[in-house]
Amino acid sequence: MLISLPKGFSYSKFLYLAILMILATFSTKLAARLGVPGMIVFLLLGMIFGSDGLNLVQFNDPVLAQQISFILLIFILFEGGFSTKKKLLEVAFRPAFSMATVGIVITAVTLGVTSHLILGLDILSTLLLGSIIASTDAAAVFALFRNKNIQPRTAATLEIESASNDPAAIILTVAMIDLILGKVATPLLFFVNLGWQIVAGIGIGYLIGKVGPYLFNKAKLNTGGFYYVLILSMCFLGYGLADVIKGNGFLAVFMAGFWMGNSEFVFKQGITRFLEGIAAFCNVMLFLMLGLLVFPSEILTFWKQGVIIALLIIFVARPIAVFASTVFWKYSFKERLFLCWGGIKGSVPIVLATYPYVAGIDNGNFYFNIVFFVVIISALIQGSTIDLLAEKLGLLVKKKPYSPYSLELLTLEESQCELLEYDVKKDSCLIDKQLHEIPLPKDSLINAIVRKNEIITPRGDTTIKGRDILFILVKYEDKDDLLTILEEGCLDENKQTEQS
Repeated sequence: MLISLPKGFSYSKFLYLAILMILATFSTKLAARLGVPGMIVFLLLGMIFGSDGLNLVQFNDPVLAQQISFILLIFILFEGGFSTKKKLLEVAFRPAFSMATVGIVITAVTLGVTSHLILGLDILSTLLLGSIIASTDAAAVFALFRNKNIQPRTAATLEIESASNDPAAIILTVAMIDLILGKVATPLLFFVNLGWQIVAGIGIGYLIGKVGPYLFNKAKLNTGGFYYVLILSMCFLGYGLADVIKGNGFLAVFMAGFWMGNSEFVFKQGITRFLEGIAAFCNVMLFLMLGLLVFPSEILTFWKQGVIIALLIIFVARPIAVFASTVFWKYSFKERLFLCWGGIKGSVPIVLATYPYVAGIDNGNFYFNIVFFVVIISALIQGSTIDLLAEKLGLLVKKKPYSPYSLELLTLEESQCELLEYDVKKDSCLIDKQLHEIPLPKDSLINAIVRKNEIITPRGDTTIKGRDILFILVKYEDKDDLLTILEEGCLDENKQTEQS
């Protein structure tokens, strides 16, 4: 990133960037209190520090911004896939995939046609605009849902859709640009290209997701730090291989993260924490950079078109696409309403909005400014009310108890064990039971109990209370049996006798 200082300053050119990142970090507390997504605050900070604001950090290169955005999105999507549970993907993948393909086309066409009719803009321009804005944003959705308590299947549908709808949006955008520039592609070629990108992306993701754990288990590296290097190489390898064979790199990265996240391998808990940190950093940098790229004075000149297009996509195009593309799956009306409202825009539409400028289309800045305005409105209206709507629709689940403690089992060799964190629900049959009464699988051990933010040393006569958090060392092969015991209260006398 190129940074230049105003005249009269002699500080290091990195000083303002450091201040910007620190402000962005602490601004998350302000965003939480105001009930707005953190991405809004990051974008605004970028605009304030940028060339059209205080002019402290100059950055106005859309091509470079596009390249940096791709790198940051690789890590965001990999971590998103890594944290997605297999059971949720199996339930939500098909409807999410339908929304990510058929839904994208319906959204783009609906928004393009309605914008043309209402605003009187050229039909090709509005269809291009619809293609750019059609995709939901993985960075925004993952960041927004990370600390939310949304019903798992519905949240997973939106997360998987946002991670897999980039191929359709990118191909639509490129196809419309080619059409405007007179490079017409046949419909058959369009669908063949789309299909190949999806199939190749999933295939490469599966390959990396299976090879990755094998490499971790066989590497036997000297220090834990090298495992962090290895996981970063898996991210780039997934994207790079897919790109070489003309597949979709973002989809490959998400699927690679998914398969690795649902596999057991050496140093996994350390890798999980590391990826969370990397994803948080990438989210902050992505939205700060896009904020720096914006000139607020230019955006305000398009506010009327921006407001109309934002309202059209939120209340017309997105609902039509969701209801049409989920018709074959059993979602309730309330769930579909939430899926409509969860189509939050973010960095990907802004990145796609640089395509017309890079391609040399006349008035390329028009698309960027309109899309940025739409993203701001989408994040403010939809992102700020997502919890409220989920509560009104009855889609909130009980919040997990908070603990200031985190216990981890970090090993550089194959241990075949993990440290399981289990929350004791208020209605659990474990309540008022003593530890020696629980028929744990052989070689399993409760290492610690967190109760009301205090650590309780576990002993045989320790009594379990509601809202306790148990840290249990268990072998991989016994994990399912352990969860069955804890969930179903398998405390019959025969098993107690066997354990004793």
